[in-house]
Amino acid sequence: MKNLITDWKPVLAMCGAALVAIAMIAYAFFRPAEPPEAVERRRRLHLNQIGRIAEGQVVELVEHPPVTPVGSKGLFKPSARVVPDLRSRHLVSYSYAISGVTYHTAQDITGLEGQIRFDRLVAGQPASVKYDPSNPSDSIMVADDWSGLR
Repeated sequence: MKNLITDWKPVLAMCGAALVAIAMIAYAFFRPAEPPEAVERRRRLHLNQIGRIAEGQVVELVEHPPVTPVGSKGLFKPSARVVPDLRSRHLVSYSYAISGVTYHTAQDITGLEGQIRFDRLVAGQPASVKYDPSNPSDSIMVADDWSGLR
């Protein structure tokens, strides 16, 4: 015990490291959940900045009726107050080819209606697609300030 008291600097460093580790774990468990719309917007902005453009085509446009979300408390993240979104959801599915590989995907374009003319959107319509060069399956057809629809 006397040796431990005389060597107080390593003990202080270990206690400090333990407190930092506990604080990081507590933050990971109790931080507020980021809304899915914010995550999707950040993904769109990133792809709009770094994305390469490829030729694609619209497969279909689907409109889903509004769904009232059921909030549940997760094991690791507390549920945030969910405000029901009473808008119908617009989903456009499209396909494009990169290096001989054809990708079929969809994008939720709800909230981006200012970029799209729904009366001119038809299946088979050619469109431009922005994709991540390091992950070609990650793509967008419409962003906040860009639209690949013609």
